Amino acid sequence: MTGNLRVLISNDDGIDSPGLAVLVEIARNFTDDIWVVAPESEQSGAAHSLTLTKPLRLRQLGERRYAVLGTPTDCVMLAVYHLMRGLKRPDLLLSGINLGGNLGEDVTYSGTVAAAIEGTLLGIRSIALSQVVQFDKDREWPVRWETAEHCGPEVIGKLLAMEDWPDGVLMNVNFPDVVPDDVTRMAATTQGQRDTSDLTIDERIDTRGVPYYWIGFRMSPGFPGPNTDFDAVARGSISVTPLRVNMSDASVRKRLCAVLK
Repeated sequence: MTGNLRVLISNDDGIDSPGLAVLVEIARNFTDDIWVVAPESEQSGAAHSLTLTKPLRLRQLGERRYAVLGTPTDCVMLAVYHLMRGLKRPDLLLSGINLGGNLGEDVTYSGTVAAAIEGTLLGIRSIALSQVVQFDKDREWPVRWETAEHCGPEVIGKLLAMEDWPDGVLMNVNFPDVVPDDVTRMAATTQGQRDTSDLTIDERIDTRGVPYYWIGFRMSPGFPGPNTDFDAVARGSISVTPLRVNMSDASVRKRLCAVLK
């Protein structure tokens, strides 16, 4: 699928993020036909939100490179329906590379994953990519961008070679927080679940005596289940999780039919 490949790249960390620059270099292994349409500023936690109550602003930064004052979903829509109107649609959408993992229920909050969801809804093969990093207020942790840069082409190449990639499915890739030589393998995983006790709400007081709050998660490893995305990256593996856009539960629907008849 690499011949005459057109790639659309977006993210949620913003047009100037280092992860976006890494992803562009990865994409150059497959094609020169690369379009970058990303948010003007960080949109982490924007999920699959769409801007409907204010106008979108589009700024061209170079050939096939644009910044959007909006969400990752806005970026993908503007790219496909406006910037590429009348042109060939992308064959592949790459979103990221996110600063920090998108594991477990992170995928429901993540703007990185949301861009890939939108691409999938538009019939484009879509991959969300994230670089896991340990955040600690008492220690400076390096971001292993070199791991994503080194391993990314092989992962994407293998996914592009899939002949039975079903419609309505996107791939969520997380690179472990280890140097490239310490990556153990690529693992097909399921979406894990974070320990809800990891949620923190930090209450503070501003200079006028008014309280404000930060929502976050403790970065404890917890006890991830086997074959989950959490388990894979904890073992130094690259986690590749297929996610289905249609969230209907077929087995529960069958039982529900019996209840509702």
